Amino acid sequence: MALNGMNESDEADASASLREPRLWRNNGWTARVIKNEDDEGWAVAMIKDGESEPALVGPWTMGRDKKNPKPLDVSAFNTLVKTASEVLLRQVQQTHAARHQNIMVNAPSGRISVTLDIVADDDDPHALLSAHDAQDELLAQVRVEPGFRLSRASANAWIENGFRSPA
Repeated sequence: MALNGMNESDEADASASLREPRLWRNNGWTARVIKNEDDEGWAVAMIKDGESEPALVGPWTMGRDKKNPKPLDVSAFNTLVKTASEVLLRQVQQTHAARHQNIMVNAPSGRISVTLDIVADDDDPHALLSAHDAQDELLAQVRVEPGFRLSRASANAWIENGFRSPA
């Protein structure tokens, strides 16, 4: 969907509470009803204060005249805030899951937890491969490429190789 964004005057007053038929601002969120340029309908964009991109964009209901959008109200705004907050939470959880992996393996010395933590750094992207024993004591930690694949086989190979940096 091609959508009209916020302009500078909207951003300057982003912290003030506002309740207009097509623009609501409250509790750190802005709901803006906008023309959906891809068709003849309307959309609503939910933007968290301080963010440049909407956390959520979705279709918006037409009003009774079937030409203009239905005005925002308290119930709709609260539902939109809840939905947009859940979207952001899922994004954070997915990012964490993608950047942090953990495998438990059985070794001669006991169970070992092997973790891979990707360090998202534009200048120096890398990952840290770590091993902890059953008491959560650090056994080893090495730097690896961010594309390193952590699997049960790679974890066992690393342990069997004396925790030397994988090639």
